[in-house]
Amino acid sequence: MALAFEDTTAVRQDGLIWIPGRTFAMGSDSHYPEEAPVHPVTVDGYWMAETPVTNRQFKEFVEATGHVTIAEKTPDPKDYPGAQPEMLRAGSLVFTQPKSVDGPDISQWWTFKFGATWRRPLGGLSDLRGKLDHPVVHVAYADALAYAKWAGMDLPTEAEWELAARGGLDDAEFAWGDELAPGGVAMANTWSGTFPTHSTKPKGQQRTSAVRSFPSNGYGLYDMIGNVWEWTSDYWSMRHPEPAKHSCCIPSNPRGSDVEASYDPRRPAIRIARRVLKGGSHLCAPNYCRRYRPAARHAEAEDTSTSHVGFRCVRRSKGE
Repeated sequence: MALAFEDTTAVRQDGLIWIPGRTFAMGSDSHYPEEAPVHPVTVDGYWMAETPVTNRQFKEFVEATGHVTIAEKTPDPKDYPGAQPEMLRAGSLVFTQPKSVDGPDISQWWTFKFGATWRRPLGGLSDLRGKLDHPVVHVAYADALAYAKWAGMDLPTEAEWELAARGGLDDAEFAWGDELAPGGVAMANTWSGTFPTHSTKPKGQQRTSAVRSFPSNGYGLYDMIGNVWEWTSDYWSMRHPEPAKHSCCIPSNPRGSDVEASYDPRRPAIRIARRVLKGGSHLCAPNYCRRYRPAARHAEAEDTSTSHVGFRCVRRSKGE
């Protein structure tokens, strides 16, 4: 299918790109159930950061404010009833490629590593050498929001994020068209090979990549798909709302606000809100987590940080 871009001549200002307001069809009826139903929403114009926040930028923030991330703090036992005392130590989740797997249990490739932080993305003696222009990772929701406020910005809503990710394309499967790798060219940093046991990428290129390593979308935004998942400000919901029956009732600048519905029903004793992540990451693969699409969405607990989640910021035209 041939797809047409709208006029997306980029207007830039201080590392931000203007995203023109419009009504668009949000969601997808063709993939995971949480992406449905497709429904129209209207979003006012806003400024969005050209790239995810990098280690270099986050380092400047920490040096200016003294901010300590969630991953660097010892968890409060009261927030995690039933947790083993020896696990209540500062750290974060790190992807570790297994040689083989037995079933879908994600603990086979995710390890909570004590001492893993944005400064030491793999834990241990790892550091940021050669990675200052990679997206910052191991940031929980509060860390991302603190950076955004310090920078005079905010985190995008899910609708703002999805509109920007589409890059002006209507009804496209991906941010660049309907083929995952048009002409065999990788358009984003996603998994190559069979997840999680086999990667065909060269050694040293199997995790995050420097921002701007892959083509920008139609708005001139980089890494809206792949590399790292990105926090949004919306609370998680199991499905999108039904489409408005009349044009007068199309939601305008919607924001997910039902915190009670965001709690994980699998862990009823733990009352920690979940937010919507968007964009997929370098761990998304055709055989697992096909969420390298603008419509895709995923739930993440506010207190959780991992080696494949980052964020970017927005500045709204009305100073919201």
